Order: sequence, then structure tokens, then C-alpha cells
Amino acid sequence: MHSYRRAGLTFDVQDAGPREGEAVVLLHGWPQDHSAWSRVVPDLHAAGLRTLAPDQRGYSPGARPRGRAAYGMGELVDDVVALLDAAELSRAHVVGHDWGGSVAWALAERHPERVRTLTVVSTPHHHAMAWAMRHGDQLRRSWYMAAFQLPLLPELLLRGRLLGVLRRSGLPEADAQRYAARFRSLGAARGAMSWYRGLPLGELAGGLLRRGRRASSAHPAPHRITVPTTYLWGRRDPALGRPAAERTERWVASDYRFVELDAGHWLPEREPAAVSAEVLRRVRG
Repeated sequence: MHSYRRAGLTFDVQDAGPREGEAVVLLHGWPQDHSAWSRVVPDLHAAGLRTLAPDQRGYSPGARPRGRAAYGMGELVDDVVALLDAAELSRAHVVGHDWGGSVAWALAERHPERVRTLTVVSTPHHHAMAWAMRHGDQLRRSWYMAAFQLPLLPELLLRGRLLGVLRRSGLPEADAQRYAARFRSLGAARGAMSWYRGLPLGELAGGLLRRGRRASSAHPAPHRITVPTTYLWGRRDPALGRPAAERTERWVASDYRFVELDAGHWLPEREPAAVSAEVLRRVRG
């Protein structure tokens, strides 16, 4: 593992593959870490690509700041920009799953000049997600996001139950064991839960609390993704439904490919061949 620093924090990152190859940044979700991509990176390396897979804010032991504001999307995006700067990369192909997908969308929206191509796995575009919360069953699917706002209680409950939750969600046993063990390590549970607590509270209701309000610096006026984009979604994902998945296309103003898989949520672990094939197709395209 390598490391890089930003704002007094130290982030761990697995930097592997051919050094002269085009770079692919791989952003994990909750409650994963860089190892979520372990079945994907061999295909990328075989194709001559370099991969950078960080343990993101809250997951790297040296990057677990306290406070809701420390996990706002602006901070999460700037962490990836700092990774590109540390690796001396003006641009990279960006891939994200789950929460890492949210960061990938936001990075491409706010810093398109740093993104060669975008591949998002499972997570719909944030504006499509907000629409689905107001018009479909997404709010029901996302009930846990509100529950996770409670202080301390989610960490206490999940320390002993996360393994069972991950098993029932369809995650492979070895991955479930590894993520649950990491969650129990010192400071890891608080860091992971802080991603949910960093959400602006209005977003928990799909923007209902912001209806009629003028855009602010915290919620800039939306604009569409302008980099070539692929979005992979599993039709059996219990947390992320079809309305947001299908509406995501409206938020991409560039070459766009939507791939629907007969699978659940954990696509990097369960469908690595499909994920790596689509990343390579996008990179080469």
C-alpha cells in the first residue's frame, strides 16, 4: 500500500499495474475498502492499465476526522482530486461503486477536466435518486439512511450484526467476513457511518426540504455530466431501484451506456468479469 496526504490526513491507496499505463481510479463503497476491486483489477492490469484504489475518508486509519461537515461531498471529491495530484495525473478514468459511485458522479460534475471517462456501478446519478425518492419507492428502500443519522446507536448495533446483514445481502462470505472485521476495528465504525451523516439532511427526503428554495453554495445549480459515461445496475439490487436507474440517462450529456445485469448490489465482488469488461469497453471507447 502507498499513501498520500491532504489537509493533515493520510490516505492509504493501492497503486498497482503497469506504471506507464493509463490510470483508473477505483472508489469503493460502504462498508467496503480497496479490496472490493480485487477481482476486477487483474483484468485491468492485463489490459495494460494502472489502477489506484484508495481506502477513502473514514476507512483509512489516518483519515478519520470527526464531525458531519468533514464528510460532505465537497470534501470527498477533493480527496480524489488530491489523489490525482499526488500521483501527478492531470486526468484519469474513474470508476465508483455504491458511495464511491456517488463520489464519482460528483467528481465528474464538478471537475470534468480531471475525468477521462466515468464508469459508475450500482449508484444512480444523485439528481435521479432525488427524483425517485419523491416519485417512486426509493424513499422506502432508503429508510436506513435516516436511521443512520442517530448518534452511536447504529455503530453499537452493527458491530455485532453487520456480518449477518452482509451475508443476507448476498455478499460473498470472505468479503463479508473481511468488511465486518474492519468495521469492528478502532474508529472504523464511526468513520464509515459518517458518510451517511455527512449528507445534507434535506437529501434524506429526496430534496423535499429544499423545494422552492434557491440554490446555495452547498447545493449548486445542477448541470449534466459531460464525460463519456457507463452506468451498471443490478435489477435485483434491494437498495437502488429501477426508476432512478432509468432516469440517470437524463443527467448525462455525453456518450452514455446503460448496462442492466441480472444481479444484486455487490457487483464488483459478484460480477467482476462484467464490471471489468465494461470498464475496458469505456476506456477503449
